[in-house]
Amino acid sequence: MARSRGERTPAARRITSRNARFQQWQALLGNRNKRTRAGEFLVMGVRPISLAVEHGWPVRTLLYDGQRELSKWARELLRTVRTEQIAMAPDLLMELGEKNEAPPEVVAVVEMPADDLDRIPVREDFLGVLFDRPTSPGNIGSIIRSADALGAHGLIVAGHAADVYDPKSVRSSTGSLFSLPAVRVPSPGEVMDWVEARRAAGTPIVLVGTDEHGDCDVFDFDFTQPTLLLIGNETAGLSNAWRTLCDYTVSIPMAGSASSLNAANAATAILYEAVRQRISGRTATTP
Repeated sequence: MARSRGERTPAARRITSRNARFQQWQALLGNRNKRTRAGEFLVMGVRPISLAVEHGWPVRTLLYDGQRELSKWARELLRTVRTEQIAMAPDLLMELGEKNEAPPEVVAVVEMPADDLDRIPVREDFLGVLFDRPTSPGNIGSIIRSADALGAHGLIVAGHAADVYDPKSVRSSTGSLFSLPAVRVPSPGEVMDWVEARRAAGTPIVLVGTDEHGDCDVFDFDFTQPTLLLIGNETAGLSNAWRTLCDYTVSIPMAGSASSLNAANAATAILYEAVRQRISGRTATTP
């Protein structure tokens, strides 16, 4: 049932054993294919669940601890989100929650949106991020969080990659997944069709890749123009296909003994520079 506002469902079901439905939810934690087939994933935590509801993501089911005094937040959530509600045994909720943590008070089963690039808004001040074949779901979540905080308009996860809806990604995003469009795309072709359509419509998006031997330092590039920032795989960097498609490449000047930054840290640093330029009105010299 799609989420809507209203009174709490009068009668909640109870699950106290590892029945078929529980096993389906448990599979969502570690099986990407089952998440994709079901079109849903698990969300826990006050902020992530609150943001999912606030931004209108359909909540299919709310699972809550049926044997404890619920917090004011949980009671209000159950009262106002009109969807299926199931009281769970605490040990079952613990199996759905994070290891070495107390059992969650509430777990939300949330519907995935379509992987449609048109979910990402493109304006004259467009700033987006593309993450090429990431292997760490935690890095995906961290980039979503940074992109959201720094005012980017969306994230594209390209190629054979870790999953945006992996529990580690959802957790690392600290709820920003629900306010920043994140779209999974299998190949460069689909992205370039989208970019070219936006260019034809009047938004001259430039593709800017990251590379230790970039055309210029990040501080010398003009990020005030509509920009899609390309971040490479944590180990291999950008694929040859994406390198070829880049209009420019930039590098982050390194001091000390470090030769590179973590992918999420690099994305954050460059996004910060882009926002700094846009706020200050500074226009650097693009090579």
